[in-house]
Amino acid sequence: MAKHRKVRALLLAAAALVFGQAALGAEPTAVTTPAPPTVILAGNVWDGLADAPLGPMEILIQDGKIAAMGRTVVRPAGARVVDLSTRTVTPGFIDTHVHITLRPQFEDSIMSLSPAAKALLGVEALRILLNNGFTTVRDVSDMDLHGYTTVDLKRAVASGSIVGPRLLVAPHIISATAGHGDGSALLSADNFPVTSVIWQNNIADGPDEIRKVVRSEVNRGADWIKFAATGGFSSPADDPAQTSYSQEEMNMLVSTARDLGRPASPHAYGDEGIGRALRAGVRTIEHGNLASAETLAQMEKQGVYIVPTQFAVIRQARLIDDDAFWKAAGKPPYVRAKYRKYSKDLLASAKNLAASKVKIAFGTDLGTYSFEQNGAQEFGEMAANGIAVPRALKAGTSMAAELLGLADIGVLAVGKNADIVAMPGNPFADIRATEKVDFVMKDGAIYRQP
Repeated sequence: MAKHRKVRALLLAAAALVFGQAALGAEPTAVTTPAPPTVILAGNVWDGLADAPLGPMEILIQDGKIAAMGRTVVRPAGARVVDLSTRTVTPGFIDTHVHITLRPQFEDSIMSLSPAAKALLGVEALRILLNNGFTTVRDVSDMDLHGYTTVDLKRAVASGSIVGPRLLVAPHIISATAGHGDGSALLSADNFPVTSVIWQNNIADGPDEIRKVVRSEVNRGADWIKFAATGGFSSPADDPAQTSYSQEEMNMLVSTARDLGRPASPHAYGDEGIGRALRAGVRTIEHGNLASAETLAQMEKQGVYIVPTQFAVIRQARLIDDDAFWKAAGKPPYVRAKYRKYSKDLLASAKNLAASKVKIAFGTDLGTYSFEQNGAQEFGEMAANGIAVPRALKAGTSMAAELLGLADIGVLAVGKNADIVAMPGNPFADIRATEKVDFVMKDGAIYRQP
């Protein structure tokens, strides 16, 4: 009964967001008329590429694009002027690993929520993400294992029906039976009979089934193909070091995606699963937090990106003995047991990643932890684990855009999309300034300002 009350309260809050009521922080609102030319007076600019801020600058935005940048710019008649002279101005942040239809309090019972409930969770998550400065995100597994909720949400954002970041989706995590993406292990006897059998459109065993499921995902609107190469920490029936698919199966999955013009992205922790994925030709490794130095070197050699989700993973390893943290997190006992088993290996791998030259892209795994926590905390977590500040900031801007193949975002330059955020302070002096964004522009439309 308590769980149902919690679900109802959360859905009412999400519904309130849909209709423009209370939100976390300032509420982003939809813009229904073309934005006028805008001149931003920036006290300090970082363009997403340099190793330090570039100093004061003016930025002219017209028709959703950056039209001019310099110490001064020509101001068209009727242009609005936005004074950010006490702010650091940067490209909009990009999170390449979120789960907008998941919440931690439902992590072990997500299958009991309806598709409509998950859609409302997604609407709530998208508004929060935009409010915090994330102008583009990639969702890498819908929790609707029957339908395509995140595809519908992507189209709703693109049409202006709902407010949120630009959204790319890998609709489902393709998984072997009993693998990390098999939701049947999450069925609770409180909600389903033990003998219940559910149909999941993401389960595929053997090359023929895998090829069919990949084709179906693309047909239904997938921008990316996600698959479970190994077990995980949050799933009850597998282990992060286990390898879910054979080399033949991974080869079929990645080659089918490639033939259809889609990059493949595996959930992978251990060396064996990562190695098979690399041989299959993936574009990125999601997590990768148990990778050895040798495996990281191979990733570097192949030019494969890593999305290390360190706030969700490495922080939990570092706090493995903090009972108060784990009590507040509310995770099932098996999650902490797995982190205890691998905590030393996780911390060692994080150190090796910081020392490597692997391409790092920003990803939070939000949804596995609460959206009430600002995803920008990932910047600080990367820095705390030894990743240089410029590298961490680029991971969430220009490098993330490069990973996603989006040439018009992630950088402040003439001709690029006007995805711009601003914050008090200087993130190069204190990277946690990224958690204080109070100006958000996407495609030239202002959604939040001081």
